Amino acid sequence: MFGITDLTAYLIGVIIIITLPGPNSLYCLSVAASRGKRAGGQAMAGILVGDTILILATVFGAGALLKLYPSVFDVIKLIGGCYLAYLGIRLIIGAYHTFKNRHLIANQRFNPPKVANQNYFCRSLSLSLTNPKAILFFLSFFVQFVSPTYDKPFLTFFVLAVILQIVSFLYLLLLVFSGKKLADVFGSRPLIMTLAMFSVGCLFIGFGVNLWLARL
Repeated sequence: MFGITDLTAYLIGVIIIITLPGPNSLYCLSVAASRGKRAGGQAMAGILVGDTILILATVFGAGALLKLYPSVFDVIKLIGGCYLAYLGIRLIIGAYHTFKNRHLIANQRFNPPKVANQNYFCRSLSLSLTNPKAILFFLSFFVQFVSPTYDKPFLTFFVLAVILQIVSFLYLLLLVFSGKKLADVFGSRPLIMTLAMFSVGCLFIGFGVNLWLARL
């Protein structure tokens, strides 16, 4: 159907890949948990738009471009790695302040300082677009399920992309709503909140280092 060689295997692969912890999903979860469903929805939208752009870039040959010009990949991975590390450090700093004020938070006498509203859509969009490995992943993953004899390969890529984005949307939506519930739980358990923020921050730094070490 639509030139897809094995739809069942593709669905299984998509579900496994999307549900594995990654910088995008962890960022969406952390925003939803700390800032609520509205902010989480903005982060989710940025991730979906960013992934859509990368998928379109994949279809139109961006993967081949990165292989022809490795310096482009080096520049993007440097920027992306720094950005991931920056987010991780911010989370660790937030964990420190949460631990420092843990008694006030537990007694509900502590009001976090008000900060300017951030554009979570743009931040998550940047996070998604500064991951050149995603282009190569989409390219190598999609090709496995495209029939070489089908006369409309672009249609096949489009259907595969739509399926992936639907699964991604449902998963991120789950994270947005569960993130708020986690926030309610963590609000009365500042030590758990501190540990969670610190762990996610370390994971983001790890993702950044992994991206710096990536090779085409």
